[in-house]
Amino acid sequence: MALIKVEKQDSIAIVMIDNPPMNTLSEAVIQELGEQFANLNNDLEVLAIIVTGAGEKAFMAGGDIKGFPEKIGNPNLIPSFSKTHEVLNSIDFSPKPTIAVLNGYTLGGGCELALTCDIRISEEQALIGVPESTLGLFPGGGGTQRLPRLIGEAKAKELMFTGEHITAEEALRIGLVNRVVPRGEGLQAGLQLAKKICKNSPTAVRNIKRAVDEGIELPFNKALEKEAELFQELFLTEDVREGVQAFLEKRRPQFQGK
Repeated sequence: MALIKVEKQDSIAIVMIDNPPMNTLSEAVIQELGEQFANLNNDLEVLAIIVTGAGEKAFMAGGDIKGFPEKIGNPNLIPSFSKTHEVLNSIDFSPKPTIAVLNGYTLGGGCELALTCDIRISEEQALIGVPESTLGLFPGGGGTQRLPRLIGEAKAKELMFTGEHITAEEALRIGLVNRVVPRGEGLQAGLQLAKKICKNSPTAVRNIKRAVDEGIELPFNKALEKEAELFQELFLTEDVREGVQAFLEKRRPQFQGK
């Protein structure tokens, strides 16, 4: 039985984590996430991807703790961590805009998965956190790197040091999520946002994502050079021709993603 289910609505793919009861990040879930994103990242018909959890309890309530005892004392775990990083990177560096819809507990590996997405929408009841330190661990799925880049070093350290869960409203206040919606309305809000994004040029959206993701790791002057390269690239596309012509003709553009 598949643990990751994919549904397509027009040009939007909905990736549903279905590993009851709490959608934990097991090795099988990691494997299936990697396989699905390998397909979706290369699917020319998909222009945006939503990631969410099945059921009403959890987006993803952390890693599969039941599998941890067999790992204790093992000095050769780096390859398995590298596999997790590879899969999460395939989401983070997807050429498509990604939206995480947090519909319940978003803890540990679940929070780390949410951090790989470009935008996070949280339902009001969600609790979010990285509680690994309470188990003698720390976030090993990129959380120690992505969380500080998103909310700042001091606040990220506070959340990781204490392991506390925060509410959706607190997550909104510190910039961990983009918006908070009522219980049960997260997926619809995600779809509305994805549809709005999909109305724009896919090539422009893709290059915006590259400019931000690649530029943020570069010195400022080098980042501006990267922006110029990507801007130049757009002027060689059919989408920019169509967008400018539509503006001049006072009509809605019909972008082809070319």
